[in-house]
Amino acid sequence: MNPQRRSLALSLAAAPLFLPNQSVAQETQVAAPNVVVVSPRLVTSGQPSRSSLAALRSQGYEAVIYLAPPTVPDAVHDEAAIVERQGLAYVNIPIKFNSPTEQDYEAFVSAMAALSSRKVLVHCQVNMRASSMVFLHRVIVGKEDPERAYEAVAKVWSPDGPWKRYIVSMLRKHDIRFEPY
Repeated sequence: MNPQRRSLALSLAAAPLFLPNQSVAQETQVAAPNVVVVSPRLVTSGQPSRSSLAALRSQGYEAVIYLAPPTVPDAVHDEAAIVERQGLAYVNIPIKFNSPTEQDYEAFVSAMAALSSRKVLVHCQVNMRASSMVFLHRVIVGKEDPERAYEAVAKVWSPDGPWKRYIVSMLRKHDIRFEPY
């Protein structure tokens, strides 16, 4: 074997040793805007493509929570069927972007509790609803440090208007003092 091929073969053989986690590497294959890997079992994103939705099972996903109304212009109209055909759980919580409610949060908490043992993709259109709801869940239910949990939101956007008010309101209701930036 020539030296260049041998070097390439050794590099490829050693590559898995330097990957932090196979499932984390697979998670980034979701073809969607603003993909954020929160943990090996929880990923948020914007709207995945039809082909990406069809490949979720092969990437280890076991459930999808979609947080936008299925009637938004760029929704995949048959997303539920695509996901369920793979044997994955599918939950749609149609949060109106300009008016998230406490009931939306409670529905999300219930869905996350029901899916707690599964690898879940939480998405909306551009990962604004998804990153914010996952942040609230991590802090309120999971008791995570808000500063640390907010890093995943900050990778996507800086909530303002109704979302900033909503986040602050939900946190204060649970006696958590944190100001989104």
